[in-house]
Amino acid sequence: MNAKLAASIPFQPVDYTAKGYHFDAAIAPEKVVEAAALLDAAGFALDTITGVDWMAEGQMEVVYDFFRFDEGLRVAVRTRIPRDNPEVATISGIYPGANWHERETHDFFGINFVGHPDMTPFLLPEDATYHPLRKDFVA
Repeated sequence: MNAKLAASIPFQPVDYTAKGYHFDAAIAPEKVVEAAALLDAAGFALDTITGVDWMAEGQMEVVYDFFRFDEGLRVAVRTRIPRDNPEVATISGIYPGANWHERETHDFFGINFVGHPDMTPFLLPEDATYHPLRKDFVA
């Protein structure tokens, strides 16, 4: 792990065989863009973005997975946001491929990526007012 990266983001080593990644970091929502920029500068690519509904805690979690093929490293970066106002800044300006991941996460969890260039529905109908992966969703 890059020393500058390790000093800026609170990475914790995890058991790869149990988790599927080497390092994990839980960061404040306002640090997401900075973390993405640091990972990009360190040669990491974005793998995926998803959400987790922690309904009982009143929170949503956004999980960003990054990787480096040349070093065989996988990193998970997590941030928690209030469930009643699920917003976090977009990283699509740093990782253009985040565009679709963020739109999908918005569709399924209702998480708003502030500053995203086009939050129109990606997989759901354009008139959808529901988010099917939220724990309180009823079909």
